[in-house]
Amino acid sequence: MAANNPSAGPAPVMHTQEATPTIADPAPLGLAGFGMTTALLMFINIGMIGAGATTAVLPMAAAYGGLGQLLAGMWAFKRGNTFAATAFSSYGLFWISYYLLVGVWAKTVTPADASPIIGLYLFLWGIFTAYMFIASLAGTKAVMVVFFLLAVTFIILAIGVWANNAPGHGWTQLGGIVGLLTAIAAFYTSFADVTNASFKRVVLPTN
Repeated sequence: MAANNPSAGPAPVMHTQEATPTIADPAPLGLAGFGMTTALLMFINIGMIGAGATTAVLPMAAAYGGLGQLLAGMWAFKRGNTFAATAFSSYGLFWISYYLLVGVWAKTVTPADASPIIGLYLFLWGIFTAYMFIASLAGTKAVMVVFFLLAVTFIILAIGVWANNAPGHGWTQLGGIVGLLTAIAAFYTSFADVTNASFKRVVLPTN
């Protein structure tokens, strides 16, 4: 056999395929895109910025809140994280649909005609967020807080739209306050995730 024959020469070197590089956690990106866009809109709902500035939120909604989160969702699919993939993809598309709803469709109808469907739009997102909150109970406490506050925000804002409360008034103002707390929770979770990943140890707790 060749193994016992010195003239056979050295055994051939087997080249193995290089391991695929690990995909970075997209959660800090998705949470930052969500948190920043949400904060911008909630300052208007609270009444700290005039309602006329709503259209100024649209570029952020389309780019960072929308495309940024959608990309984070696709990377989460690649990592096999079903929860993050569903959440980031869905809320990325929420912001893109918000851009279309406010920037395109709402301009074609009267406010009285728009209120019922926009209220229902927000309410349905509240239902989606509520069951995502239930799913988040398997994760970290920081993520649970984000989803709980967001579910409450959607429901309150839906009531505000149905009640025709303008920004800075009634249910809309209350929804803006809870929404701002949601944005702060998302910012913290993003900050904690990216910091802990950078230092390769728990610097900021999420549990």
